[in-house]
Amino acid sequence: MSTEGLVTCDYEVFGRVQGVFFRKYTANQAKSLGLNGWVMNTDAGTVKGQLEGPEDKVNEMKKWLEFTGSPSSRIDRAVFTPTTPVNKAKFTSFAIKR
Repeated sequence: MSTEGLVTCDYEVFGRVQGVFFRKYTANQAKSLGLNGWVMNTDAGTVKGQLEGPEDKVNEMKKWLEFTGSPSSRIDRAVFTPTTPVNKAKFTSFAIKR
């Protein structure tokens, strides 16, 4: 993947996002958009991760994380760090961290 036009941002999703296959759906959605990065559960009951890819696809994924999620999830809010340009790709795939 060329780094031209690539951006990254971190995210954290609050609500009922654990025990509802949120990580699996997030990974599937990110892969379908051609994004790299990761997702994991936190001890605080949230889901957090990092996105890397073309800005339009990252923005599409941010909307998905904020408003869609997995079918059984309830998203109260999603927080994102500012989107920043990528000089060197950090990821080669999208992973579910345990």
